[in-house]
Amino acid sequence: MSTNRFAFFKGEIVPIADAKVSVMNHALNYGTGCFEGIRAYWNEADEQLYVFHLQAHYERLLRSCKVLQIRLPYSVEQLVETTLELLRREEFRSDVYIRPLAYKSFEGIGVRLHDISDDFTIWAIPFGKYIEKEAGLKVGISSWRRIDDNAIPARLKATGSYVNSALVKSEAMQNGFDEGIVLTQDGHVCEGSAENIYVVRNGVLYTPGITDNILEGITRHVIKQLATEELGLQVVERTIDRTELYAADEIFFCGTGVEVTPVVEVDHRAVGNGEIGPIFTQLRSLYYAATHGQDAKRREWCSPVYSSVLA
Repeated sequence: MSTNRFAFFKGEIVPIADAKVSVMNHALNYGTGCFEGIRAYWNEADEQLYVFHLQAHYERLLRSCKVLQIRLPYSVEQLVETTLELLRREEFRSDVYIRPLAYKSFEGIGVRLHDISDDFTIWAIPFGKYIEKEAGLKVGISSWRRIDDNAIPARLKATGSYVNSALVKSEAMQNGFDEGIVLTQDGHVCEGSAENIYVVRNGVLYTPGITDNILEGITRHVIKQLATEELGLQVVERTIDRTELYAADEIFFCGTGVEVTPVVEVDHRAVGNGEIGPIFTQLRSLYYAATHGQDAKRREWCSPVYSSVLA
């Protein structure tokens, strides 16, 4: 299939053309929604579509909903099964990106979170690489700062908060970089425009802690597990200074969209020797195996869509 045909909308799976909201929709006008990005990977040998960490994504979505006072009539288990049923209806035989979206559905004027209606939708599309740069990314430090927990919580995947990400991304690309790195309000390294960051120095992996206004990334946690359990590496969560990026041996981004992607240059300074590093290479291979259902020890991370081989 080259495109999507269905969406879960208003409590049922409907043709994608029927999944529409009004121009008066509260979430459209005020950014009062929250979402997840979930990937599913086609395994040709198994003739199976594997959804990666599906339950963990819905657990995070419901945490986001709690902050925005969005009340959904679905459990994590119901959301998982609804997603799998939608994908079965689509009959995808390629890698897929899945977008669940919870939002304020009230139609009218009034910026608030309480005493207005909520709704929920899911759609999915065939999706390949988020960033097409196999040789590594050249990135720049953004002039924009990361949103703060006491302003718009970064651990909340709110639709409105991604204006911050869009400003960072467009500035970076329009300045000739592939991606931007955003700093916290006090000038420490936070993350990319929409991905977590790891810095390798002397064989140790460093990543900003959850109090540095990062998104608490599911892929970030997966990389930590793979690095410690498979490679025996030390992973340290701590505040990272900007100039540590210039002194790093390796840097890479991780996230559902970007997957695991190397950084070879920061602010026109080569990272290490300017080439993709060995720790990144090993982690990328391990991540690929885990997401595609090829890691027998971690098969529980993958939810198979089809109960039997597709015809």
